[in-house]
Amino acid sequence: MSDQVQGPKSYFPSIEAKYGKSIDEWIAELRPHAGEKHMEQVAFLKGQGMGHGHANALVHVFRAEHDGA
Repeated sequence: MSDQVQGPKSYFPSIEAKYGKSIDEWIAELRPHAGEKHMEQVAFLKGQGMGHGHANALVHVFRAEHDGA
């Protein structure tokens, strides 16, 4: 059995490397946007300079684990 991370979290190392913030920092930036629609949250991250695929992956995990939406 493999311990390799799969799914949206597999993008986390490249998100941290490319944008210079930890996933915890990105989650903290998303917290004020909890309850917004998925694509509104993606648009917020894209406005911070994040690419669409990375933003979508981060929002997916945020909504599943932190947003309650």
